[in-house]
Amino acid sequence: MTQLHEFTSKFFLSAILTVAIFCTQTCRVEAQRIPGRNIIRPLTGADTSKPRLPNVAVPRVIANTADTTGISDSSRLNNDSLPSRTDTFSLKLSKDTLDAPVNYSAEDSAVVLIASRKIILYGKTKTEYQDITLTAPQVELDQETQVLTAYNSKDSLGQVTEEAHFVQAENSFTSDTIRYNFKTQKGFTVNTITQQGEMYVHGAQIKKMDDKVTFVKNGLFTTCNYDDPHFAFKAEKIKVINQKLAVSGPAHPEFEGVPVPVILPFGFFPLSQGRHSGLLPPQFETNDQFGIGLTNLGYYKVMNDYWDVKVYGNIYSYGGWSANFNPTYRKRYRYNGSLNFGLQRTKFNFKGDPDFFTNKSYSLAWSHQVDSRARPGTTFSASVNASSTSFNRYVSNNPMQNYNNLLGSSIAYSKTWTSQGPKATNYNLTVSANHNQNNQTGLVSLSLPDLGFSVSTMYPFQKAESAGTKKWYEQLGIGYNGNLRNQLAFYDSAFKLRNLIDTLQWGARHSIPITLSLPPILNGAVVVSPSISYSQVWINQKFRRTWNNTTKKIDTTVTKGFYMDHQSSLGLSFNTALYGTYEFKKSRIYAIRHVMRPSISLNYQPDLSSKHYYNTQVDTTGYMARFSEFEGALYTGFGEGRYGGMSFQLDNNLEMKLRPKKSKENVDTTGEKPEFKKIRLVDGYGISTSYNFFADSMKLAPFQMYFRTNLFDKINISANATMDPYQTDARGRSISKYAWEGGKFKPGRITTGSVSVSSSFQSKPRDEKKEQQKQQQLNALKGDATLLGDQQRLMDYMRQNPAEFVDFNIPWSFSLSYSLYFREQFKSDYSGFEKIFTSTANFSGNFSLTPKWMFSVNGYYDIDTRTLQTFQMSISREMHCWQMSINVTPIGPYRYFNFSISPKSGILQDLRINRTRSFYTGY
Repeated sequence: MTQLHEFTSKFFLSAILTVAIFCTQTCRVEAQRIPGRNIIRPLTGADTSKPRLPNVAVPRVIANTADTTGISDSSRLNNDSLPSRTDTFSLKLSKDTLDAPVNYSAEDSAVVLIASRKIILYGKTKTEYQDITLTAPQVELDQETQVLTAYNSKDSLGQVTEEAHFVQAENSFTSDTIRYNFKTQKGFTVNTITQQGEMYVHGAQIKKMDDKVTFVKNGLFTTCNYDDPHFAFKAEKIKVINQKLAVSGPAHPEFEGVPVPVILPFGFFPLSQGRHSGLLPPQFETNDQFGIGLTNLGYYKVMNDYWDVKVYGNIYSYGGWSANFNPTYRKRYRYNGSLNFGLQRTKFNFKGDPDFFTNKSYSLAWSHQVDSRARPGTTFSASVNASSTSFNRYVSNNPMQNYNNLLGSSIAYSKTWTSQGPKATNYNLTVSANHNQNNQTGLVSLSLPDLGFSVSTMYPFQKAESAGTKKWYEQLGIGYNGNLRNQLAFYDSAFKLRNLIDTLQWGARHSIPITLSLPPILNGAVVVSPSISYSQVWINQKFRRTWNNTTKKIDTTVTKGFYMDHQSSLGLSFNTALYGTYEFKKSRIYAIRHVMRPSISLNYQPDLSSKHYYNTQVDTTGYMARFSEFEGALYTGFGEGRYGGMSFQLDNNLEMKLRPKKSKENVDTTGEKPEFKKIRLVDGYGISTSYNFFADSMKLAPFQMYFRTNLFDKINISANATMDPYQTDARGRSISKYAWEGGKFKPGRITTGSVSVSSSFQSKPRDEKKEQQKQQQLNALKGDATLLGDQQRLMDYMRQNPAEFVDFNIPWSFSLSYSLYFREQFKSDYSGFEKIFTSTANFSGNFSLTPKWMFSVNGYYDIDTRTLQTFQMSISREMHCWQMSINVTPIGPYRYFNFSISPKSGILQDLRINRTRSFYTGY
């Protein structure tokens, strides 16, 4: 019996030692013996993540052996089995020991072949080693050669049901068979698909040399993510350098497995992510006015981590050309911006054609932003968009830019600081330059520099350290606001430096507001606010009209100099809010609430400006009109006459509260009552006017009315109008007689007004998760300032090619906007007033003819002339990894047709078939 115990002990100790070394010496296992093999399953709570140690605790093994007769070996051992104990051994690690433990798991079983030193895993296996993760239906691990082999699984028909998947850092493979050596980190796979950025590589055989270099035999390159791609470039031999490039021998394209008889001598596929320098391939274009051309031909150069530059242009067969210099720069947490300077030489038609002419123009766009964290309290921004007045007109294939006649620019610097001491005061200085131009009239105006300085309200009588209720005089505050403006104006076609200086105007405005905060009265229901203000303007010219009896016309005279105008006022205002609620008992509507906010102000303003007004004859009948001599100045001065009166304003809004619906979905499991739903019926509507007790006539001022709402959170409506309460004479001028006097009641006449209505509707997305991912990506791009230049270029391209950026996840969408504006103005002969109306409508929409076809339209309709000014329509086809688009502009002076088919992937964006024709019909 003693010999039996010794033999049994040596056998189990030898087996335990072998398994302990093989299982990285840290794995606690439980073994069950079956004839021909040992099955090892990890114990619950086993920790295999600890590093190897020279002294390792031998795992506890509970042995159960069974034979085919069903008699348990444990029955033979009975009470003679060894007691449970733990022995410790000092081990010397072999040279072929791995650098880290191999962690493995399997849903079915793990088979340990001790004699051959192999482990076989079955059923959704997972093997981890350093940064390598392998999942497969079946895995074989050879301890002696340190080679891991993974296999796929097939059904009874031989179809692959589950494949082996290998991941190492940024590399991933999906294969039928994977063999990998942990020591050399070399591998071999069969029927493999791997992804490199946007590129997918298919290979009948792939040999992985290290973590960067891979060789492929009988490979395919494609951006289609299907196992059987719609298109690919096929090559016999390919070398892939991870995240850098791929090089192949002779290659040819295939579509749906059908080879195209176009052989490329070699293939070079850039796989690097981020920015990299390179040529910008051109696009072919045909234009009836410019000829045959190549567009967007150029070079993109990455200078360093902070800035890059793009140089590109167009060239046409009639001799016209354009060139653009477009650098972008950025420094994280400091600033970012982009510049685009363009030169354009246009040649319309060929020499000898009756309509032939040439034109030279330029454009300049600059955008700059400073991160608020760079210098707290200081900001600098620039948004420059300037050009020759004819530049936009001759840009090809861009109707939106062709019709853009208003350009504006702004460069601004601002600094805010706070004085030290117990009575800290905030100061703000702003320096800006502005530019505006009208390409239709050719008028360009420059305002530079404009200075603004303000001092926040100071409380001179407030104690540095006060306790208890403040005295009324401690609430007396005083502030300052000052502005200085300079402006130049000229016509683009008649620019001369001498004339430019003659148009120089400058002016300044100063205001000193004095406020006093008093405690509310009537139990806090009414807020009382007294105020005092003084304003002064500096003006550099006077403008006068005089009647010329010889020519029977009005002559105008401009006198340069330094002039001032003043204004002061006293005021006392009362503000409150009134609430009215009407409740419904037998309706889902719980209540409707009406809120009124009346405001009454008493004001006095002395007459300090009447000396700057004059009367002059305006026609042959001797009719006299009154004008201000500061008309046309940057600051036109103040109104004449003494004012002492009352102003009134009433603001309203309507809200509705709904009871919750009685349904199972609204049952609150917490026991709390469902919340009522609040809906704003009208966001605001109101009226304001004033009454001047000191005026000798027409004491009631015109009524100002407004209305705004957002119906159902879909339809935005806003309107405002000015109503004159007086009757008019034969010339259309107001007289001192109310409109409701002398017969039929009339509240007055509307002199100016505007109405705008806009709405947009869209269907629910087909895939909610896809829509959420899209919004997350857009938000991420908006927050990354380093991509500002790329975003701007993308937006420009999207405006020119809207059909290539169709969201097929939205079945349909539609937006419509309408605007109406009218005003009264003097007739050219001063014989009265005339009303000028302007009304326009914009529309855009798209809908899916099928889940793969999308039809889009957008246009601009001028209601006054009853003409469709612009109209664009496009048809897009979703082709999985490819896209097709057709764009047509059949209306307007600039008309064009475009057909394009190209891959969706960005790395193959230049692999396209593009056909463009444009036509110019004139204005």
